[in-house]
Amino acid sequence: MLPVRKITSRTGITRPTQDPRAASHKSAFPGVRGWTPPVPGRENSVAPHVQHRSRCVHEHDGGDRAARGRGAHGGCAMSARLRGLARETEQIVAAGAYRTSDGRTVPLAAAVTAARAATRMHGPEPVPVPGAPAADTFLEVTGESSLEAARRIGPAAVLNFASARNPGGGHLNGAQAQEESLCRASALYTCLLRVPEFYDHHRTHRDAFYTDRVVHSPAVPVFRDDRGRLLDEPYTASFLTAAAPNAGVVRRTDAERARELPRALAVRAERVLETAAHHGHGRLVLGAWGCGVFQNDPAQVAGAFRDLLGPGGRFSGRFEHVVFAVLDRTPHAAVRAAFARAFPESRPDS
Repeated sequence: MLPVRKITSRTGITRPTQDPRAASHKSAFPGVRGWTPPVPGRENSVAPHVQHRSRCVHEHDGGDRAARGRGAHGGCAMSARLRGLARETEQIVAAGAYRTSDGRTVPLAAAVTAARAATRMHGPEPVPVPGAPAADTFLEVTGESSLEAARRIGPAAVLNFASARNPGGGHLNGAQAQEESLCRASALYTCLLRVPEFYDHHRTHRDAFYTDRVVHSPAVPVFRDDRGRLLDEPYTASFLTAAAPNAGVVRRTDAERARELPRALAVRAERVLETAAHHGHGRLVLGAWGCGVFQNDPAQVAGAFRDLLGPGGRFSGRFEHVVFAVLDRTPHAAVRAAFARAFPESRPDS
């Protein structure tokens, strides 16, 4: 039996009106112009896929086309703000430091260098999993963002819902999706540039199923909150970067192969958990992986993880704490409800 906490608030955690650890909206990096903070994040938001298309941003090529665009209430102005935020983030990472609202310099260079140097790609073959004592897994299905969950339970490994062909997805172009939000808030993007082979393979092989490759980036500095505000005290999170199959493209271009999607999800989810276990992570932040524009069935994604993490599963009792962070804006929170059904000890947020 997996112990599960019921999160009763609408968003999964209690939020203060003003995060006392976040810096002000003034530019906190010397030489960088001031920026207008974005609207509170839609970072894990799962909305009908048509809402993610936008002419205001550059879209992914091939199977990733239209994968990141504006949110349900977004637009060109929002895209411009996010582009500016991404540029400032990359300047901070390159400089290896930023300045807080009270003038204090926060160093990042050593942590960024270490995370980049240790970034590795695993798969597509199975990843060795060392033995470990059984844990009493604490599992949650919440309505918070990936970074909110990681900051709350950390240190944690966060599943990055990746573009298969473009490092960081469209974050430099102002796109809005989970991966882009992670990259704008952290040094993840520079880590992903260390593994061009992940992206080269998927660009060369135009199969919308993609592959069971997983990129592990350990102890990456996170220095913004979901509103884009610089933190007075950064924290670290590890990232597991993996692309879910693009089910929408599979159904449109090769309908006969759509029956292979549940198996593909199961194997890839197993590779993600293998990679996490291989690197000794005890706390994971997962979520509605591939359930947005890639149009995977939430019940199938949730079921793949349930088979692995639930009673009798290969990873039952392997991890100390697992959060499915699903920031769901579909009608009736249908996506989060699918995860709650897969883990019946839990219930979707009211």
